Amino acid sequence: MEIKTYRLQRHGDDRGSLVSLEEMRDVPFEIKRVYYFFDTRKGVIRGKHAHKSLEQLLVCVRGSFRLTLDNGWERESLVLDNPYEGVYIANNMWREMSDFTDDAVIVVFASKYYDESDYIRDYDEFLKFVGVKD
Repeated sequence: MEIKTYRLQRHGDDRGSLVSLEEMRDVPFEIKRVYYFFDTRKGVIRGKHAHKSLEQLLVCVRGSFRLTLDNGWERESLVLDNPYEGVYIANNMWREMSDFTDDAVIVVFASKYYDESDYIRDYDEFLKFVGVKD
């Protein structure tokens, strides 16, 4: 399994840094929704779901956390701690997020509006959906 990371364009000078994202250029899909999460307590695991059709790009704009991706056959994880690097998450990909630092802020760019019916929240159901289990 290959995890796709995107190096985002960082611009800066003595005033600070800026990252600008544009759909279909820096983000490989049309952006329908943007959200962020923060203040995640120690020991919490977020995510624990997959999407049937939604694509996402995750950027850790502050602090760090561990992202684990699972396509049903393989599982890989990496630490996100760089505000100018994004990780692409395709549909049909189980995701778990853990090991958040106290100051972690994660921004998520999504290809679709929120739709509860697009979520797969049970891991065994996910394995059936991707064809690993009958």
